[in-house]
Amino acid sequence: MILFRTLFAFILLITHFATSQPTNSSFRIGRLKYNGGGDWYNDPSAEANLLRFVQQHTLLDVEPKYEFVELASEKLYTYPMLFLTGHGTIKFSELDTERLRLYLEHGGFLYADDDYGMDKSFRTEIKKIFPENELIELPYSFGIFHSHFDFPTGAPKTHKHDDKPPQSFGIFHNGRLVVLYTYESNPSDGWADAQVHNDPEIKREEALKFGTNIIIWVTTH
Repeated sequence: MILFRTLFAFILLITHFATSQPTNSSFRIGRLKYNGGGDWYNDPSAEANLLRFVQQHTLLDVEPKYEFVELASEKLYTYPMLFLTGHGTIKFSELDTERLRLYLEHGGFLYADDDYGMDKSFRTEIKKIFPENELIELPYSFGIFHSHFDFPTGAPKTHKHDDKPPQSFGIFHNGRLVVLYTYESNPSDGWADAQVHNDPEIKREEALKFGTNIIIWVTTH
């Protein structure tokens, strides 16, 4: 049954790329809707603000809007990047696991940002996607920290949380970074409208620059 589902999902993926003609070639981010009770939907202004910042500071063609997507949706394959965040529990079904792995293996990218409280469940659920691969901490020299703006000490510290140093982890598939996970950093809160978290402007700009680096990395890798 698992093999059949995987084969069916693969056929759908190939059919989508082979037959569909995209109506918009602009770079878009899909907010990943997941089960488990976590607030996957929080700060809906984040992606639009980030993409507007990218528009202003790069030559990329982007579409600055908030869009959410479920792993069961065929729209999944139209997003070069998925964004996952929240404060609570994440739960991937067997089918979710198969489809997310297929998406990532065939060129997709997942950025997950711990909004405080999702760390334990994220680590458990992402292990289902790539049980053979570990989340490994990225060194400060890794290219995503220098792809457009320079972050010599890695991901910025946007929110205090447990007052630990920010960390960035990755999962690689065939040598390509397919999952980026930021912990004790929370730059996506800095993407939200200024009045949401009342972050200092310098913190918001720093967070938006880091988000720009992620998008540049995705478009070039």
